[in-house]
Parts: sequence; C-alpha cells; structure tokens
Amino acid sequence: MAEPGSSAAAVVPLLLLGFLALSSVNAGDVCVSDPLLSAPLNVTIREIEVNSAMVTWEILEGDPVIGFAITQQKKDVRMLRFIQEVNTTTRSCALWDLDEDTEYIVHVQSISMGGSSPPSEPVLFRTAKESEKMSSKSPDEVTMEEVGQAAQLRAGELIIIVVVLIMWAGVIVLFCRQYDIIKDNEPNNNKDKAKNSSECSTPEHPRGGLLRSNV
Repeated sequence: MAEPGSSAAAVVPLLLLGFLALSSVNAGDVCVSDPLLSAPLNVTIREIEVNSAMVTWEILEGDPVIGFAITQQKKDVRMLRFIQEVNTTTRSCALWDLDEDTEYIVHVQSISMGGSSPPSEPVLFRTAKESEKMSSKSPDEVTMEEVGQAAQLRAGELIIIVVVLIMWAGVIVLFCRQYDIIKDNEPNNNKDKAKNSSECSTPEHPRGGLLRSNV
C-alpha cells in the first residue's frame, strides 16, 4: 500500500506536466477556431520593396469578420511575427522592417466574435535588393524628394530672375531721370552761350559810330 505522502508527491509532477502541455497548445493557437468562418481568399503580396511589402486578401461575402491575423515567417527560420487587428474592415496590411533580399511566408486568418478562421494558403515572396531597386528605376520615374528638390531649384531661379529684373528696372528709371535733367538744362546752356557770344562781339564807338583805323 502506497503511503499518502508518496502519492501526493507523484501527483504534483503529473499536474505540472499537464499544465505545461496545455500552455504549449494555447501558445500555438491564434485564438479559438470559428467553424463558420472561411479562410481568406486571393492572398496577394503587392508593393514589394527592400524593407517592406503590402499583403491584401478577400473574404467570402456574409462572413461576420471583425478583424484579421497575419503570421509572417522567414523561410527556413522558425521565428514568427504575429500581427493582429480587430474592429476593422480593412483587407490589407503593411509588412515592415523586413530584411533585404529575403524570402518570407505569410498566412492570413479572419477573426470573428466566435474565433478565427483556418489560415489561408501560404504565400511566398522575396524582398527586393537595394541595387536592383535602384537599377530598375526608369529615367522618367521621379520620387517625391526629387520633385521637392526640383521645386526648390525652380523657386530659387525665379527669385534670381525677379531680382535681376528689379535691378534692370532701377537702372532704366535712373537713366531716364538723368536724361530728363540733362534735357532740362540744355535751354539754359544755350542762353548762356548766346549771352557769351554777344559779349565777345565787336565793341561800338562811344559816339555810336564804328571805330575806323587811320590809313
């Protein structure tokens, strides 16, 4: 017959093992499964950049979806990133802080008041390389930063043109004023010249006759 102390000691490890097993199962589940929900459809990866991407999906009409859950995983790596959002009707989500030229696997689940749907079919994609992204940029493609720089350059050029025009206008106005001053002084100069020429003419005889030289 087993002693009471030994049976109690044997029960404790069993309870501990059961608790650990239950915890591991709950940690692997997103939430309680809802059998009325269908897995998201047409899961697509768009706008793939060097460090980001956009995942989009569709749901069956009539599904009482209140949110979504996304599982993001590097290929051949067991570490997961879990993204969940509720009280939303959006059908897209941005994936950020990705590694360059790396393969990722994405699953999407719908969430309702009763739980989560089965995961969607896995979608595999690879982020872009920085060098490929720069080389694939067409000559006609411009970024917002380049547009801003071009706008600043045009604004600077316009300011320079306006300043030059103002300076030229000032020079023209000054020239016109100087020309008017010179033109106004011309009659006075003509009068002075006429007066001087009359003073320098042949002097008259005191009696009114002209002086004559004796031969």
